[in-house]
Parts: sequence; structure tokens; C-alpha cells
Amino acid sequence: MKILLIGCGHMGSAMLTGWLKRPDIVRIDVVDPTATAPDSPLVHMHTAMSPAIGTPDIAVLAVKPQVMGDVCTQIAPHLDQTVPVLSIAAGIPLTSLVRYLGSGRAYIRVMPNMPGAIGKGISGFYADPKVSGKQISMVESLLSALGDFVQVSEESHIDSVTAVSGSGPAYVFALTEALENAAKNLGLDEALAARLARATVIGAASLMDHEKDLKPSDLRRSVTSPGGTTAAALDVLSKNQALQTLLVDAVKAAQKRAQDLAQSQ
Repeated sequence: MKILLIGCGHMGSAMLTGWLKRPDIVRIDVVDPTATAPDSPLVHMHTAMSPAIGTPDIAVLAVKPQVMGDVCTQIAPHLDQTVPVLSIAAGIPLTSLVRYLGSGRAYIRVMPNMPGAIGKGISGFYADPKVSGKQISMVESLLSALGDFVQVSEESHIDSVTAVSGSGPAYVFALTEALENAAKNLGLDEALAARLARATVIGAASLMDHEKDLKPSDLRRSVTSPGGTTAAALDVLSKNQALQTLLVDAVKAAQKRAQDLAQSQ
């Protein structure tokens, strides 16, 4: 497989690192005027589109949403219409990609998330009807470098994926911050509070990963003794469904923002 990677920032480099471990990839052309080339004979760096790139099997757009239009304008004359395009830019709908790069090609929208940088992420993707089964398999192979992946049946669901898993790591980080502050409120020093909060969140997430057959609710019940300390804390969190309501409202706000960004294109 030959890949053209446009943009090699945080997520672009994460994907590139994962791809270098795959035996089915024979060449990766990276177009980025500022990126540093990794030490691999598979990778060819370019500051701009070049005839040396040839015709890749897929082009991956890993640039910031605000520069997508300008970048696509620069690459469009050099990208054959037979080449499918995968975009990881949040808030850029397929209609915008078609406007930038033409209606003759196949398009895939992907929403990865931050843990993909260490191969522990989950990506959601939507493929337009022009994408063939062979191309879907190619997309899945590329996304596996970041961790798990799911395919959604409607493009609008990408906004929901963005709200849940794309932004989701920040919710977990915010929870960790809150737990740390709660520990300090109980009189623990800052270093100890930080260590306890971080290790607790990491341990709980690792346990969920290890016990894949158990639902989070099952694990929650296994930690909660009737009338015990955990039950007392959960009674506060569940009063008037406070935690559930807060998260629903937060995710809906993120989804609406994603929708607003798409409509502004």
C-alpha cells in the first residue's frame, strides 16, 4: 500500500508511527513543510506536492480544519480522481471535501482520538457510497494503527462520535483533576493527591480493558458494598441523576458545536 499523508502534526505523526509497523505498507509520502522525517526508508518527505509522489493508494488529510480549504486547493491539481481521500479534520463535512477536491473520487471521514497516539485510541469513520469494499478494508487497516475503530452508517453520526470519543479523553482528564482536588480538600498534600487520582483512573480504565465481558455497571456494583463508603459517594453523584444529566448535557454541547462547525463550512 502506498500512502500520501498531508500534514504530520500530532495525530498525523501518530498514524505514521503506527503505519511503519505494518508489513503491507511499502511507501509513505509526507507533505508537510515543517515536519521532521522519521528514520525509515519507507518515508519520503516533501514540502509541497511533487511529481515524485506518483499515484498513492489513498490520501490522508491530517491538517487543521481552518486550513483545509487552502491545503486542498494546493493539492487538488496533483491528485488523481481515482485516489480516495480520508480526512481526520473535525467539522469538515463531505460536501466541503467534494467542493475542494471534486465529486469523482471516494471520501472517508474519520474521527480519531488522542489515545491513538499510543495505539490505545478508538476511531469512528463514515465512508461515502463511492467507497469500495477493498477501500474500506484499506481504511480499517490504516486505522488499526491507532487502536480500535467503528464504522457509522450516517455522516451525521460523526458529530456524535466526536462528542463522545473524540472529546471524551478531556472529560476523563477533567474527572481526574476533580478527584485530585477532592483529595486535597480532604487534607492530602498536592503530590499525594495527584498520585492517588491519576493511578485510580488509570487502574480503573485498565480493569475495564481487562474485564471486557463485564459492563461498567457490573464493575461499579462489584466495588460498591451496601451501606459502605463507595455507596455513600455514589449516592451523592446519582442524586437527581446529577452525574448522568451533567454528562448528557456536556456531550450534547460538544455534538452541537461539531454540527455548527460543519454548517459554517
